[in-house]
Amino acid sequence: MTAPRTLTDIYGPDVAVCARPAQEPAVPSSKHRNTRDVLSARPLAVAATTPVITSAGGTEPNLVAALRDGGLPVGTDPREFRTEAEFATRVSEALSDGLRLSMEYPQPTSLYPDERSVKSTELVGYLNNKASISTFVDPRFQARRQIVTIGELAQAAPVEKSWVLKAATNAAHGASLDVYLHRAGDLVTLPAFTDVLNEVVVEEYLNIHRNWGIQLYVAADGQARLLAVTDQRVDADGIYTGGRFGLVSPLPADLLTECLAIAQRAADVGYRGMCSLDCAQTHDGKLVMLDLNFRITSGSVPLLALHTIRPDALNRPSESTKLTTAAPIAALLAALRPALERGGLLVTGGHDTRRTDNPIKRTTLHLVVFGDDPHDVTTRRTALESMYNH
Repeated sequence: MTAPRTLTDIYGPDVAVCARPAQEPAVPSSKHRNTRDVLSARPLAVAATTPVITSAGGTEPNLVAALRDGGLPVGTDPREFRTEAEFATRVSEALSDGLRLSMEYPQPTSLYPDERSVKSTELVGYLNNKASISTFVDPRFQARRQIVTIGELAQAAPVEKSWVLKAATNAAHGASLDVYLHRAGDLVTLPAFTDVLNEVVVEEYLNIHRNWGIQLYVAADGQARLLAVTDQRVDADGIYTGGRFGLVSPLPADLLTECLAIAQRAADVGYRGMCSLDCAQTHDGKLVMLDLNFRITSGSVPLLALHTIRPDALNRPSESTKLTTAAPIAALLAALRPALERGGLLVTGGHDTRRTDNPIKRTTLHLVVFGDDPHDVTTRRTALESMYNH
């Protein structure tokens, strides 16, 4: 099977993709609204004939034109919504059309009947629960971790020790549950998810030497396959800020074997679609699996895009980035036009809230910077971020 370039290559026919976290009951629809809408639109650039249930903010005409000008297999069947009510309508329409639905985040079964889904709500939630990693990962590659209640947290995560805090939940919570890192002696400011969850994962703090994102997929035949190995860029707080594609640090063979085995274990219990496994090598040489992300991720779409426009992508340097601004997306694209025309810059997605009922004016643009020299690629990517991300 040749390397996939589109969602259609992975999911096959008669499947609609919804890469949008659930809207939890009793949570205001405005909360995490921008995050949910941006995620819904991200796969559109590489969807080909696969229908995508997407926020209308991701189908802004100038954006779609930029995607197509870059040579990407833009989805030919976007199912747009501008409001929460329209989102539910688009899902119902897809079901009425006889499509099966591939949810990338758990959705209410009242909206997504499991019998009409590529994978069940329970499975999607379980696979992405940070407390479930021990089920799928060989103990040799596991960090030391424990599941504790919120009431036990103070004792399990003292100020004088270093630790990592993760959410233990099957729910998506608007895709807002970031990892929290604490260094011994620093002031503890617990993340917001400790206010809404009953349990959390406390994990050992690791001194990481190399940090990889292993991109895999499970096609309709149920076979797990490797898409690519990428390097991950993380900020001082350990939060993902983008990926490096091509000329990455080699992945040890036994770790790659385990990554494929993890994806196959998930496939064997019914998972289909893309996944990204975060793993690392510590300064003392230990190989460890950090997180399992069974969904379309920030690394998935750029890889499919690069496979489309430059099949030699894995042998040349490239880096992904995200720009955010209050300006309309048309204005941002106009400002970037000279750089796009020079080459070495590819638009892979975006979103403008002005095309929805979201009152907050915000534009998000996903890009890949590529070239022949890794230092030049990094310099151009950094320059873009410094100009637009304030």
